[in-house]
Amino acid sequence: MERKADTKNRSGLDVLVAGAGYVGLAAAVSLKQARPGLAIALVDAAPAGAWQRDGRASAIAAAACRMLDQLGVWAEIAPQAQAITEMIITDSRTADPVRPVFLTFGGEVAPGEPFAHMVANKVLNGALRASAERLGIDIIEGVAVQGFETNGSGITVHLADGAALKARLLVAADGVNSKLRDMAGIKTVKWEYGQSGIVCTVAHERPHNGRAEEHFLPAGPFATLPLKPGEDGTNRSSIVWVERTPDAEKLVAGDDLLFEHELEQRFGLKLGEIRVTDAPRAWPLGLTIARAFVAPRIALAGDAAHGIHPIAGQGLNLGFKDVAALAEVIVEADRLGQDIGALDVLERYQQWRRFDTVQMGITTDALNRLFSNDIGPLRTVRDIGLGLVERMPRLKDFFIRQASGLSTSTPRLLKGEAI
Repeated sequence: MERKADTKNRSGLDVLVAGAGYVGLAAAVSLKQARPGLAIALVDAAPAGAWQRDGRASAIAAAACRMLDQLGVWAEIAPQAQAITEMIITDSRTADPVRPVFLTFGGEVAPGEPFAHMVANKVLNGALRASAERLGIDIIEGVAVQGFETNGSGITVHLADGAALKARLLVAADGVNSKLRDMAGIKTVKWEYGQSGIVCTVAHERPHNGRAEEHFLPAGPFATLPLKPGEDGTNRSSIVWVERTPDAEKLVAGDDLLFEHELEQRFGLKLGEIRVTDAPRAWPLGLTIARAFVAPRIALAGDAAHGIHPIAGQGLNLGFKDVAALAEVIVEADRLGQDIGALDVLERYQQWRRFDTVQMGITTDALNRLFSNDIGPLRTVRDIGLGLVERMPRLKDFFIRQASGLSTSTPRLLKGEAI
């Protein structure tokens, strides 16, 4: 139901979600599926069809896959998802002729259940949009939120086209530079890393066999993530390559041959010759954590609440944890006849999610500072640490469960259970 809808006289919504990325879509679908009587709509500033031009892919942890299955969309995604069957970690310099493997992880959290899958963003978004359409959720595209005001019983949201939408709850899922977060007066803890992440897709001669690799290099991690073969059978991998920002900008803006040469120095030739299949893009990296996840009638979710370093590949999965926790809190409140936008209800969501988010932010920050350097003593300490983890199966299992999203206090949707 992708359209620029007539919003002039729309009112009486229970939930309005701002942002039609996968977090916003998942929030709307989760709530509507559990409580069909709720009136839910999404509004998104991006033009209609912009999501179809997203060439990136994301790592979907096992818990998020369980949630998507419970929402009835994983069956549509699965044929186009690539299971990660193995993960290896190295610590080296770019010019080192050999990269010793310090840590390996098997790829299952349970028999037959990989700890993560790689999924194209447009496949994930498309499946969630199709579910939203089946559930009768309006997606109002190409219109930005200009402002809002709250009163005792609801929130009135003003759109750029002059429309005013009334709801009991506004979910802000409008990204790391969230305008709604700023409008709500919610401050952030924020700093830049002086690094940028380069993303592209590469084709290679030999199959990856589901193996993901993360090489810790002095400028930042270089990850190769397995993708499903292309329609013509081409072997493919997604690259997430962290460099110091000035170097990343030069690489992306410079000569294609130079880019492929630098890429080959890091990727190696273990999978045969490689070639870049799409235009590489770079974006600056930093840590952003909202000081509050809620305000009267407003809940932040996804990158609007937190933006972290990609070193652990957990950004999207943190967003899905937000969705699962928020949906569970709102559904339980609605069943009890409580006001779903009341601050005391929303604070249950904040208490559930904020500690875990801050903990993940601190962890990724520490890992980046520990590994993105070429200081000899630090290199020795971290390599010893990686070697010790490699020799402790129970500790490795713990890390796998953390990476899969199946830690303690997991919301029901992430366990694959209905709410």
